[in-house]
Amino acid sequence: FIRSLANDAIQLMGRKDLPQAERIQKFRELFTRGFDVEAIGRFVLGRYWRDATEVEQKEYLKLFEDLILATYAGRFSEYSGETLTVLDAKADEDRFTLVTSQINRTGGSPPIRLDWRVAEGKGGFKIVDVIVEAVSMSVTQRSEFASVIQRGGGKIGGLLAALRDKTKNLQTR
Repeated sequence: FIRSLANDAIQLMGRKDLPQAERIQKFRELFTRGFDVEAIGRFVLGRYWRDATEVEQKEYLKLFEDLILATYAGRFSEYSGETLTVLDAKADEDRFTLVTSQINRTGGSPPIRLDWRVAEGKGGFKIVDVIVEAVSMSVTQRSEFASVIQRGGGKIGGLLAALRDKTKNLQTR
């Protein structure tokens, strides 16, 4: 699952013959197929999820997906000719499998270690966290988002505004 999804993403984003908008759309399809965006988004928002209205929750999940998509599309587009090697897979907890891999970079650069926390659900396997060089992206974002909410008086509105701005900036690069 991981090997196939990552290789598809690397190949897709390395295709310079496709217009950027088409690459991003195809990447969105890969992303939503492979990631449990709602579960990740809820985890990242943490205790603030319960405080948000249903409208805020829906807007947050859409903005969160757009932010993650723009971030990863940018990162994957930097890779060209790299390969992914799956090194190990083992049960992480009762519901998760931790898949250890590395991106083998060109030009003699050291490989990048990526761990993928994967859950199996009704729709098959889905990624619920990406751990880059031992740093959990979900935990990092949770901390960042909580800080933004706290600076905004404990209201999710400040986070939504920040996500709108950040996503817009990433998409216009």
